[in-house]
Amino acid sequence: MKKQFTKTFATLLLGITVAGSAVAAEKIDRSKVVTRHNPHVTQIDSLSSLTVGNGRFAFTVDATGLQTFPLKYSKGVPLGTMSEWGWHSFPNTEGYEAKDALANHDFHRGHPEYYSLQIKQPERTRKAVDYLRANPHRLHLGTIGFDFTNTSKIKDIDQYLDLWTGKIDSKFRYDGHAYHVETVCDPNDDCIAANITSDGNIGVAFSFAYPTGGHCDDACKWDDDNLHKTSLQTTKNSAIITRQIDNTLYYIYITWKGKAEIKQTGLHKITLKAKGKSLSFSATFQEDSNKSGLSKISGKNVKFPASPNFPSCAKGSANRWSEYWNEGGFIDLGNVKDKRAAELERRIILSQYLMGAQEAGNIPPQETGLTYNSWFGKFHLEMTWWHLVHYGLWNKPELLDRQLSWYASAEEKARLIAQRQGFKGVRWMKMTDPSAEEAPSNVGSFLIWQQPHLTYMAELLYRAAKSDDERAKVLDKYGKLVDETALFMTDFAEYDAPRDRYILRGCIPAQETLKADSTINPPFELSYWLTALDMSQKWRTRRGLAPMEDTQKVIDKLSPLAFNSDGLYLAAESAVNTYTDIRMTSDHPALLGALGMMPDNKLLDKKVMAKTLRWIWDNWNWDKTWGWDYPMTAMTCARLGEADMAVDALLMPKRTNTYLVSGHNYQDQRLRLYMPGNGGLLTAVAMMCAGWDGCNTSTPGFPKDWDVKWEGLLPMP
Repeated sequence: MKKQFTKTFATLLLGITVAGSAVAAEKIDRSKVVTRHNPHVTQIDSLSSLTVGNGRFAFTVDATGLQTFPLKYSKGVPLGTMSEWGWHSFPNTEGYEAKDALANHDFHRGHPEYYSLQIKQPERTRKAVDYLRANPHRLHLGTIGFDFTNTSKIKDIDQYLDLWTGKIDSKFRYDGHAYHVETVCDPNDDCIAANITSDGNIGVAFSFAYPTGGHCDDACKWDDDNLHKTSLQTTKNSAIITRQIDNTLYYIYITWKGKAEIKQTGLHKITLKAKGKSLSFSATFQEDSNKSGLSKISGKNVKFPASPNFPSCAKGSANRWSEYWNEGGFIDLGNVKDKRAAELERRIILSQYLMGAQEAGNIPPQETGLTYNSWFGKFHLEMTWWHLVHYGLWNKPELLDRQLSWYASAEEKARLIAQRQGFKGVRWMKMTDPSAEEAPSNVGSFLIWQQPHLTYMAELLYRAAKSDDERAKVLDKYGKLVDETALFMTDFAEYDAPRDRYILRGCIPAQETLKADSTINPPFELSYWLTALDMSQKWRTRRGLAPMEDTQKVIDKLSPLAFNSDGLYLAAESAVNTYTDIRMTSDHPALLGALGMMPDNKLLDKKVMAKTLRWIWDNWNWDKTWGWDYPMTAMTCARLGEADMAVDALLMPKRTNTYLVSGHNYQDQRLRLYMPGNGGLLTAVAMMCAGWDGCNTSTPGFPKDWDVKWEGLLPMP
């Protein structure tokens, strides 16, 4: 262990807790803690854009408070306008179907197993795979910005995001004229509103692009004007923009206060110009409620809604964010003397804001939230642990329940996946979209660590319930899904008769450098299998049902974690080169999740895990890790009683552990933000405060000489 490194980044946090409850002399002044981390922007910087959002819809702005320079920010943190409902598919002229990507992969289990794969031959199959991966993709719904053209004319930028009210306040000068912009998002409608004052001209442009369908970009293709339609319909102080992109139809309702003129100034550009020195407007985005109503794109049959104005949006935003900050758990590091505590608290507060703005909706989030597209805007179910588990521990179960509810709509397609592979129950897909269609992938289709997430998160909901009646509702809502999830897990575990044990094979583990054909018994997956199957049995008891006999057999005889002659856990029982192959040590150190993300269990030896942790800490290629690897490591440290190391892990000075002015977790030039890192940070600090089942140590994840205050957090399983 490198003691000097530990001393440098240690001692940032102290929790004063007793096994999951805070011992605090007085209630935390939450507003004071939150607002001392309001982001402040003073220059045009593509990595310092800020977002307003309601969790289902988000609007990201540049230093002008609007989306004035989208191209300038496209390779940084892009200026997205995205929603849960805004999806598009290119015309499927060749009639590609999900079955076109299926291929039998023989794992010698005595039955065919059809997986959705990235098959390269024949050519039609390759094209089908490419189409199915890219469609549907999430839409950028429209860019709203000043009709400025030159970033060099922007001077004297002074921009703040008020985290407590969800309002961005932007002051700047353009071409010598002063501008003041206030920007908010309505809490109920997919609506942004802005209030602008200036001694210069005020013109706001609404611009629309054709989707790129790209793997990782801002989703805006500005040179395909003939492939989509934009039309304008106006009345006094309001207008409706109708957008048709192939078979996708949606509307933008615009209202404004004061004298202004709106007109179409280009094929896909609408300009709203004030006739005075102020302009207050709102723009509400709404999907077409009649999916077959493309014949009505003239807008003649569309009624203007009672769109919110700026004052009502601002009031609603302030109320919503005040409620958000005051509900559930909270952490205050203000009494910690070491100046480094401020950075950790900043990351905690901004991560909470980003989750509330971009990941508090009704479907699982994508890795880049509602800012820009990654993996075509689709979401990854193995990442839901990192996106959503913190809601359970921070005592915000309603926000977890909303998104976990989506799994019920995906059940039948998950059942079909299990059936075509010869298994019982449901097998949850990896990369998908609201339709729950499985995207073809040579890696994702073989992953299994997404499978137990439904059970784990349902357990968090049960624990967070406030009454017997609430607990009964959770059991009723998720009981069948927990059973079906366990059926697959039980059937997937294979009995190894010579050694009288159950093994996991024919899969790619969370450490994706390992191959499906040769991997046996990855440690994190083994630990998770045991934890979730045990939870599923407890759920049956709670529901008055008998435990499943086959499931209990797997629990009783699941393989222990394999280690080498040096007493270090292997990345898989079959991965004997774990510590000698640079490829192995340049990926997620996922084996740490076996004790950290997961509780202590009979499959592992804490002394071996402690030795493994220290080897990984000193020797792993941390420059090749991902944002969630640091909180995962912190949780392992905490469970092993290494509080100094736990804090060190959260603040390890690596590129992929960088947090921008907005709080976004920067990874690289492709992923300039990465929401699983933010969610993982919140999960780790919650368990470091409130502990876990059976833990009798006060704030076990933080050094004892740090005065950390917390309240309302729940212990981890």
